[in-house]
Amino acid sequence: MSYQNISSEIESELHNILNYWSKNTLDEKNGGFIGEVDFNEIKNFGAEKGSVLCGRILWTFSAAFPVTKNIEHFQLAELAFEEIKTKFYDPETKGVFWSIHADGSPKDRKNQIYALAFVIYGLSEFYKISKNKEALDLAIVLFKSIRNYAYDQINKGYFEAFTSDWKPIEDMRLSEKDANEKKTMNTHLHIVEAYANLYLVWQNEDLRQSIIEILKIIDQYFIDKETWHLKLFFDENWNERKDVVSYGHDIEAAWLLLWCAEVSNDEELVEKYRDYAVKIANATLEGLDEDGGLWYEYDPQKNLLIAEKHWWPQAELWIGCVNAYQITGDEKYLEIFGKNWEFTKKHIIDGKKGEWFWGINADYSKIQKDKAGFWKCPYHNSRACLEIISRLS
Repeated sequence: MSYQNISSEIESELHNILNYWSKNTLDEKNGGFIGEVDFNEIKNFGAEKGSVLCGRILWTFSAAFPVTKNIEHFQLAELAFEEIKTKFYDPETKGVFWSIHADGSPKDRKNQIYALAFVIYGLSEFYKISKNKEALDLAIVLFKSIRNYAYDQINKGYFEAFTSDWKPIEDMRLSEKDANEKKTMNTHLHIVEAYANLYLVWQNEDLRQSIIEILKIIDQYFIDKETWHLKLFFDENWNERKDVVSYGHDIEAAWLLLWCAEVSNDEELVEKYRDYAVKIANATLEGLDEDGGLWYEYDPQKNLLIAEKHWWPQAELWIGCVNAYQITGDEKYLEIFGKNWEFTKKHIIDGKKGEWFWGINADYSKIQKDKAGFWKCPYHNSRACLEIISRLS
């Protein structure tokens, strides 16, 4: 199959993803978007709603609109913006609630910096299509909150989480599977992603310097120059807590950090991250299975493969491989992408009901988790579609 044909198929899949979220995730009982649609397509109208999910929905429909030109997608972006503004944003503390109850009242009021980053990412994308100054102003307020409260003035980098009034918090984890450490790769990756997207619409020099500084911090601490995998968890003094290799985060960082460097216009960083993009992509390929799918994680301490293939690492693999091809001209990366697309069509995409399954186990049985929910969002797969359409056009 030609790559133009794959690009055409992926454009069709983008519309399928957007159609699923348009038709199946509106909350007819409480307004906004529903908190959970389970594996069997049963809607849980009582589920809590996460700010990360809402920020990602906002980004998705905002980013898709210039491609689809579908006014419904613009209106869904507006709906997500209203949810952020009226239910998730806390005007008293200038933070963002981690989650709200189904009825819209605050549930978990903590300020998780990862969540603020995704709200900034969504708001800045929405501003691109709407020129709604309220959205831009809110993104800038949240940027200043992260800088004022989460930035480590002594050792640099950003702390993970705080109480609603920006005091230290005991449990800083994003999820139960994470180490309870003060600085993480995942949060730094998404802060710099959010800052870069904001810089595209707000050319502020302090913001640009913040992007450059995070890219230098990631270079110094988070990229393992021996293995070219990412180091995930650190304390405030940059002492590493050894953990798993996350193949999805590796390949996502490979292309995303280069994009952030390009946005910053720092030529030295662009050259450095062009080099890193290929090296990290090559390291990620250790996690490829013979069927073209990308395994989830590997624990080097236990020599244990977490033998699952989740939806989002497949999506990030597409972009990371096409990006490596664009840098090197080596068609092996296109072949890996093409093989993974076939794997994704066969095992990950739900051809009957729409959207993507959470993933598969080693025996190809489906992982029976949400189709839409706190962590199951339209951002990774729709973004992969948008990037591939753009890069292969």
